[in-house]
Amino acid sequence: MKNILIYKQINKISNLKNLIQFFGLTIFALTLFGCSSDNDEIQEPIEIPNYYNFWDFETLDGWVDGSQNMNGIINYNINDGVLNIFTRANTWDRPKVRTVDKIYKKGKYSWRVFVPEMGVGDMASIGAFLYFDETHELDFEIGYGTTAVRQSLDATDDDLIVYMTSQDNPFQSIPHKIKRNQWYTLQIELLIVNGKYQAVWYINNNELVRLDLEYDGSIPFYIFCSVENLTFLGDHNPNQDNYALFDYVEIAE
Repeated sequence: MKNILIYKQINKISNLKNLIQFFGLTIFALTLFGCSSDNDEIQEPIEIPNYYNFWDFETLDGWVDGSQNMNGIINYNINDGVLNIFTRANTWDRPKVRTVDKIYKKGKYSWRVFVPEMGVGDMASIGAFLYFDETHELDFEIGYGTTAVRQSLDATDDDLIVYMTSQDNPFQSIPHKIKRNQWYTLQIELLIVNGKYQAVWYINNNELVRLDLEYDGSIPFYIFCSVENLTFLGDHNPNQDNYALFDYVEIAE
């Protein structure tokens, strides 16, 4: 605030006006900035992330190709606001898309995904995941599953296997059964607990896994959607084309 200078005036009326003006400004300043006692608590500013977003896949604005093993082939397209990603039989196709920006941190991430039948025993995976690097990655990975895993979970013919995975720091991968030919809302929530991330995996708003991570909230992520032919989710190279449909992706508070 600028200094307020009161000059001596010759007549009393001017002096009175100046005093009124001075005390008026003083009261205004006290009202504006407030008076606090020793017992008042100082409120911490609330940080609101500016990266919350919703992508409905009318276009791929905000997304770029993140594929591997494709040699320039594009195995995804958009039709009526739905992103279709697919792999070819007898290949090691790994088509995927990711957000342009690697800025996403604390929040609740949602993927609305149609999980089809998928080939029996095919090494193919539907992916919805967050990626910083190979040791900071959080995944949903859905596929037919190996014979051994299916038997351990008592999977029936209409079951697929979903893995909820932290690739490192620490490593953990929890398998669970889901039904094929259904839409699912897959969610990963990143919380800050004791200064570090805590990750929570949900399917259709049901919490399935909660894990304290070994890194803090300064780590930002890309958001990925994928269908990849990967060895751990089946017994053999895919005998058929496999696909998934993504209706939307969202990052919210």
